[in-house]
Amino acid sequence: MPGPLIAVDAPYVLYRSFYALPDTILGLDGRPVNALLGAVNLLLRGAADFGPRAIVMCFGAEAASYRVELFPSYHADRPPVPEALAWQFSHAPELFSAFGWGIESSGEVEADDLLGSLAAVEAGAGGRTLIVTGDRDMYQCVSDEVSVLFLKSGITGFQEVDPDEVRRRYGVGPELVPDFIALRGDPSDGLPGASGIGAKTAASLLERYGSLEGAIAGASGERPRVAAALKDAASELRAFRDIATLRTVSVDRPADRETDLEGGAVAARGLGLRRLAERLEDADSIADL
Repeated sequence: MPGPLIAVDAPYVLYRSFYALPDTILGLDGRPVNALLGAVNLLLRGAADFGPRAIVMCFGAEAASYRVELFPSYHADRPPVPEALAWQFSHAPELFSAFGWGIESSGEVEADDLLGSLAAVEAGAGGRTLIVTGDRDMYQCVSDEVSVLFLKSGITGFQEVDPDEVRRRYGVGPELVPDFIALRGDPSDGLPGASGIGAKTAASLLERYGSLEGAIAGASGERPRVAAALKDAASELRAFRDIATLRTVSVDRPADRETDLEGGAVAARGLGLRRLAERLEDADSIADL
């Protein structure tokens, strides 16, 4: 059996690495390269642990216009990208490509939409996808053919989220994740959810009514506070569900491609990542790293 496709939320791994590693890790020109180093180390670990047939890095819009149109406060509270990280973002595609990792990018849809689209294409071809992300919206993609890989504490190691784990965490299956987010809210995206409805109540409503629409239709049978939250904000809740729902876009199925340690070493040296380059040069295979 061929290995899985690993589809990566590139902004997530860069952000996480930027804040996980000290900005005193500098390249040739004295600029911080901590995000680049951390992201590469993370993906090399993923390549070693899962033996993927290919790795694809996804870059997308910070806030897709169609989501902002539905709810203007979507992503509004996110701080600007730090200058030191912005420089690393600009060099990341070239570095990732040097390792033989594919690049999918879009200025219209978000990285999440690209990740979901790649997973759908891979499943349609009979393959399996592992999605590396910190965004729980991606739980909606989870199936027998798709798992989400969350990073464990520290900067190495993964926890695989399958359909049973989604149900354990949220109390609903993957197919109801957008409905759940609409009701409970998602602070990271600026979505407030239904007033006074938390995770347990959201899961209970969806278990009993089967969907957000079902919960809205059955609102009159609920406690007054819950009924009011559902009825008074019905149109807004539908918008939140649409925002949380991934958009499928046309993407090609990536070709098989092994991680290129030699190419990665050359690119790492070019950015002043000397120790990383030495590790790559000394390794005969991913397993040696």
